[in-house]
Amino acid sequence: MAISAAQVKELREATGAGMMDCKKALVETDGNFEEAAKLLKEKGLAAVAKRSERATSEGRIFIRQVGNKIAVAELVCETDFVANNEEFVAAGEKILDLIFEKNYTSVEKELSDVLLDFATRTRENMSVSKVQVFNIPENAVSGIYIHSDKKSAAVTIVKGSTDDKVKEFAKDCCMHLAAFTPAYIKQSDVPAAYIEEQKEIFRVQMSNDEKVASKPDNVKEGILAGKIKKHLSEICFVDQMFVKDDKKTVAAKLDEVGKEVGAKLEFGDIALLILGK
Repeated sequence: MAISAAQVKELREATGAGMMDCKKALVETDGNFEEAAKLLKEKGLAAVAKRSERATSEGRIFIRQVGNKIAVAELVCETDFVANNEEFVAAGEKILDLIFEKNYTSVEKELSDVLLDFATRTRENMSVSKVQVFNIPENAVSGIYIHSDKKSAAVTIVKGSTDDKVKEFAKDCCMHLAAFTPAYIKQSDVPAAYIEEQKEIFRVQMSNDEKVASKPDNVKEGILAGKIKKHLSEICFVDQMFVKDDKKTVAAKLDEVGKEVGAKLEFGDIALLILGK
């Protein structure tokens, strides 16, 4: 049967598929609009599956706090163009809506399905790659931050007080995380294997330094211990010099703020979220 331009236009507006794809679908289904739309969807889903192995190095992080809960969703795609598309952004916000509504704490099919229609129309591989939820306990405050490029975000929870000064400190800690990107929160989080590997690196460097290499073994061990201590203070959040006071560590600043508000403060959940990591 003959397919009119008006039929093709109507199907295209309803599905977002290309003009030629719409015409072919209508021809294959003898002009049945519902069947043609279904066919386009099936073909689109098949195409999405074929693209699932293509690299997704772009995307956005979405973060929101509602009451005592913070939700984070990471959506990845192939191109920065798609990552900045308003439909992609709207999908991310919709996914956050569902996380709060359904109390999801991980990537679920319903969340992934939000992207299906857009992925079908753009013919680009995209997915919900990560979902994280943080709960704020009683007598605690939180700070959240997302960088302007939407590719990194941070969460800090401080327990022991809800004073405004503590809230400000929690927010500053998020800025610190984003600025200094610590690999670990505290030294006890650092794997022993990593420390041993770093020691070997320092030993090689010391052996290539004539002044150090000539020193007694006990002196060299002291130098090595000092190097390790300094290195750990650079990669562990609580031991780094605070972003707004380079004379105090983050841990020392926590104690200082606690004294100011008359409370014993401690960190709860701390997270630095970087796209793709």
